[in-house]
Amino acid sequence: MHEYDDAVLKCFLENQLQLLPERVAESIDEAEAFLEECVAVVVDSVDEVWEYFDEEGIDLEGQSKEEIVEAPEVFDIGDGRYLIVES
Repeated sequence: MHEYDDAVLKCFLENQLQLLPERVAESIDEAEAFLEECVAVVVDSVDEVWEYFDEEGIDLEGQSKEEIVEAPEVFDIGDGRYLIVES
C-alpha cells in the first residue's frame, strides 16, 4: 500500500481536472483511494519524472524535461516533487 502525504493529496485534489474530465475525488480520503487504485507514483525531481516515463517505454524523443512535466498526468506538488498518475 502506498502512503501519500497531505501535500500530495491536496495537490491531486485541487488539480485533478488537468488529467480527468470530471472530479473523481471530493475529499482527501477519496483522493488517497484513487491514487492507490491507480498506483500513482511520487518522484523527487524532474529527472526522476523523465526516468519514470523512459522506464515505462513512453517515447520521449523530441521532448525536453521541462515539457515532460507539463504532461497532464504529471502534477507539480510544489516542493520539488512530482506526482505521476496514470489513469
